[in-house]
Amino acid sequence: MKIKVINGPNLNMLGNRKVNVYGENSYSDLEKLIYSFCSEGNIECEVIQSNYEGKIIDAIHSAYYDDVDFLIINPGAFTHYSYAIRDALEILKCIIIEVHISDIYNREDFRKVNLMSDVVSHSIIGKGLKGYLEAINYGLENYKR
Repeated sequence: MKIKVINGPNLNMLGNRKVNVYGENSYSDLEKLIYSFCSEGNIECEVIQSNYEGKIIDAIHSAYYDDVDFLIINPGAFTHYSYAIRDALEILKCIIIEVHISDIYNREDFRKVNLMSDVVSHSIIGKGLKGYLEAINYGLENYKR
């Protein structure tokens, strides 16, 4: 089993940015949580984060070429305006799970626009860092090769 987790802009600032919204855990804490969970399940996992749209698109393309079993993505603010990331996701043939730490539908109006929702298999929104573990479990339960 091979998965890829892609995190978008400002997620590297977890624990420093809007703690009342995103929590006190750092990005390093998130990586440890994911890698530990995957290690226990004998799942090969790559976790990446970029503040650059092109790097995120390249990571999505590499998921295609690396034949990952499923992809988890938190596009961050790109959720609301990146047609390029949306188009890249549309290329994938694997399960795609979108994760958002906060509830984007109960925040500022611009965050309610989600360009990814119709190209992902499933969305997990507003469950904090545990949403990533829920996403992994969803991928495992729905994986078919």
